[in-house]
Amino acid sequence: MTATRRSDRRPADGSPVARVCVDVGLAHLDRPFDYLVPAELDDVAVPGTRVKVRFAGQLVDGWLLSRADDSGHTGRLAYLEKVVSPEPVLSPEVARLARAVADRYAGSLADVLRLAVPPRHARVEKEPRDEQPTPVAAEAAEAVDPRGWRDYSTGPALLRALTDGRAPRAVWSALPGEDWAARYADAVAATVAGGRGAVVVVPDARDLDRLDAALTGVLGPGRHVSLSAALGPARRYRAFLAARRGQVPVVIGTRAAMFAPVDRLGLVAIWDDGDDLHSEPRSPYPHARDVLLTRVQLAEAGALVGGYARTAEAQLLLETGWAREVVAERATVRARIPAIAPTGDDPQLARDPGAATARLPSLAWTAARDAIRADLPVLVQVPRRGYLPSISCAECRTPARCAHCAGPLALPSAGGTPACRWCARVAAAYACPECGGRRLRAAVTGARRTAEELGRAFPGVPVRTSGREEVLTEVPGGAALVVTTPGAEPVAEGGYGAVLLLDSWALLTRADLRAGEEALRRWTAAAALARPAPTGRVVVVADGALAPVQALLRWDAAWFAGRELAERRELGFPPAVRMASVTGAAEAVADLLAAARLPADAEVLGPVPADEGRERMLVRVPRARAAALAEALHSAAGARAARKAADPVRLQVDPLSLF
Repeated sequence: MTATRRSDRRPADGSPVARVCVDVGLAHLDRPFDYLVPAELDDVAVPGTRVKVRFAGQLVDGWLLSRADDSGHTGRLAYLEKVVSPEPVLSPEVARLARAVADRYAGSLADVLRLAVPPRHARVEKEPRDEQPTPVAAEAAEAVDPRGWRDYSTGPALLRALTDGRAPRAVWSALPGEDWAARYADAVAATVAGGRGAVVVVPDARDLDRLDAALTGVLGPGRHVSLSAALGPARRYRAFLAARRGQVPVVIGTRAAMFAPVDRLGLVAIWDDGDDLHSEPRSPYPHARDVLLTRVQLAEAGALVGGYARTAEAQLLLETGWAREVVAERATVRARIPAIAPTGDDPQLARDPGAATARLPSLAWTAARDAIRADLPVLVQVPRRGYLPSISCAECRTPARCAHCAGPLALPSAGGTPACRWCARVAAAYACPECGGRRLRAAVTGARRTAEELGRAFPGVPVRTSGREEVLTEVPGGAALVVTTPGAEPVAEGGYGAVLLLDSWALLTRADLRAGEEALRRWTAAAALARPAPTGRVVVVADGALAPVQALLRWDAAWFAGRELAERRELGFPPAVRMASVTGAAEAVADLLAAARLPADAEVLGPVPADEGRERMLVRVPRARAAALAEALHSAAGARAARKAADPVRLQVDPLSLF
């Protein structure tokens, strides 16, 4: 596919100009560049293909975005050097989406395209193509059973709209015990029955496996592909090509699937949009929810945002009228929820105030004992992993710190030696710098220590742990204690007899704008696995007067999300406003903000300390000025890049963490 003699080159007869996005992540080069298409590459140089071009004297990768009859460039145009592959992997819809995402997040198109299209795998491209599957017949729409959605007043109407080819936009609050994967499979099947495709994004591999099984049961094998960065290069590229070639109408996956190319897109869906795994850690740091909602606007597709809890961003979609609510009647909610109680309702606390500091108050201990006697499993959620992830001096309670880097010391096991969590140095001869004491005590108890304590409290009962080292998917229905960290809760056969939510202070007292929202999200995810009352009980070790606890007791995520959004609107925090974070060396941050032509109503906050000696400034504008803010920051970053400023600056629009 390369020209052998450069002097004999002549441009293609038709549309000889190729507009190329050069894969160079510099802000001032974020625009298409024109090249001539040589005649010998005319047939393979089609929009969407990967190409090689000469740029600044080097051979670099690029994307052929389009072809034109002429160019606005008055100088001499260089030729395309090579078409890497004739496979048009970049669809026009994804190209438009990538441009919109780059503009929204003050990033460059090249950076977004690296996220949107997986690296090429030549051997996979050369594999024989599977035959196109037979399209779903129109009468297959009757096969989508709406019974699973009948517990929600507008659920069946959502399926009918998808089947009819309309574009409904819904925010769904799932009931406890709900098989959310089956409900998403119903919505996808209705979309496919209407002759269109779907993209569904979930937080992690466990959720993906569950959704994959549900879709296979509804659509049959071979009608969808899973797209995840964990698949490996060959499998991921194979699944991507199947979607791009139109061989499957449905793509599911983790955030790697948010840009998946699907023909005639009719539905985008995201489960548990508050999970931080949906936020891309690479520039320009897009969030899967916002990428999918942008696709809704561009493709005129339907949208489904679901979860046991509700984010302030989802609540904003409802309050602005962009989406409609799909919830169950209160009578249905009361019939489905377990019996939920805070330890603040424990009568024993009134008689013994010291019991309030115990990790397993009597109410929680009684709930666990009763479930085990009934031969039912007990789920225990602990916010921290490890044994003792934080320790302090037993004499004066001073937190134990590493003498080398001042990082927190942790104890890996009952007979282990304290070690730093930052630099891993062992502190075998630790002495408190305040009082000289050498005895240590637990400041924070981890999942493994909790499992050890519960094993002693309930002798003879099996104790299982689920966390980063080993995440369980399912557990049998017999008596057992299952200790997990948030997000690693396995499903129990028949549901848990009791769910204990310990150390709630670790979630509620975090210096984070989303602390209450995140606590409720993690609690509802665990509580949803319990049996309905009266056989299922949930005990949260927290004050029942706190707003997140009240929302859990009533299973009313909508109330809490509305309250949270109202407070953020009053205080001027996202999503009520658009906020950008500018992080770097103090001089670099000041230089960028001085060069940025910020909107007149922009408010600059800070600086505040960031990591590694850097500082962070926040820029806040009304949502109506979001595009102007992103453009101003991107232009300023481009000006710094053009003059080769030494110190880098990281731009993030609506970052998850503001503090």
